[in-house]
Formats: sequence, C-alpha cells, structure tokens
Amino acid sequence: MKKLSEKQKKLNINEAAKRLEAVYPSAECALKYNGEPWKLLVMGRLSAQCTDARVNIVCEELFARFPTLYELAYGELDEIARIVRPCGLFNTKAKNIKDACLMLVTTYNGVLPDSMDELLKLPGVGRKIANLLLGDIYGLPSIVADTHCIRICGRLGMYDQKLKDPTRVEKILTKLVLPGYQTDFCHRIVQFGRDTCSARSPKCNECVLGDICLHNRNKE
Repeated sequence: MKKLSEKQKKLNINEAAKRLEAVYPSAECALKYNGEPWKLLVMGRLSAQCTDARVNIVCEELFARFPTLYELAYGELDEIARIVRPCGLFNTKAKNIKDACLMLVTTYNGVLPDSMDELLKLPGVGRKIANLLLGDIYGLPSIVADTHCIRICGRLGMYDQKLKDPTRVEKILTKLVLPGYQTDFCHRIVQFGRDTCSARSPKCNECVLGDICLHNRNKE
C-alpha cells in the first residue's frame, strides 16, 4: 500500500483545491440561508443526519413562520418541532434551535459570535457547524469535516481511509490545506462528492483528481 510524505500531501491537496476551483468556481454553500447568519446556524443544526436539499425545503416553511431570530427564539417549541420533523431527531433539533436562538438574543445581542470557543457554547453547535459559520459568515479559514470531505480526502491519501473522526480529520487538513483555500475547498468537495467521488460508485475513470488520488493509484 502506497503512502504519501507530508510534503507530497500538501502538494497534492492544494493541487486538488486548484482543480476543484476550476470545476466549481462559485463554491456556494449548499444551504440556502440568504446571507443571514442565524439562519445558517439553524440550518447547520438541522443538517445533521439529513440532506442539505431536505433542510432547504423544510426551512422554507420554518423561516416563513418565524422570519426573524427573535420570533424563532420565542416561538412555540411544539410548532418548531412539527415543522422540522422531516429532518429527523426533530425534538432534539427543535430544542437546540430554540435555545441557541434565545442565547443569541439574550447573550450576544443577536450577533453571531466570531470565535470557535463562543460558538461552541451555543446549544447543538459542534466543531463542524462552528467551522461552517466561521468560514461562511466571517471568511475565516475553516475545515468543515463532513462525510464527503472525510471520505474524499482519505481516498486522496491525506490519512488512513479508515479514519472517520471529524475532529481528527479537521486538524489534519487544517495543517495541509492553505488557509486561503480551506472554506471554499470544503464547499467544492461536497459537490465533487455528489457528482464524481460518491461513496459507493466513484467515477474514477473520469475524475479530475485521478492522477493525484492515492486510492486510484493503489488500484493499479
């Protein structure tokens, strides 16, 4: 089994970032939050074990019923749970959403915190959501270690493909991916995972990263 040196890992992952930029120049977040930070916080929490497409659909009703941060923070928990039910784990998610919005209103004057430590104080917010918020809202370098990112970067040879721990993956990639690439790279890797490098049937023969993919080279 071939392995890459740390130097080669850095070269390969940043080359991958450049190539994906050419394929997906817009690097848009899949969650349609219309530039409102509190909405991305809500949608990020709903996206756990749920597709972005479903979250977007559910949030059309949620934000129509509760169009402001204040209204959602003081909304009826049962009604919030009813609306977000299709996203799964709806009771927990609804409580987290209401509590986090209330905390934004009462503790942060309605302004989303701009640091990892403060974001992690919000109910239901882990490192993945916090990194999403720091990258998209504040433009800070951040690695969102979702399932696509974990799978694809493992195949590229950045770590053992058996590694599935998001926090460990985040820390590894933070050292490898240039800061200026990090946020957009994570958005692009999601789309790339859907289009080409799927979990069950990766299209290796038509992949723009085929020549720098360790998984592909180890099959030769």
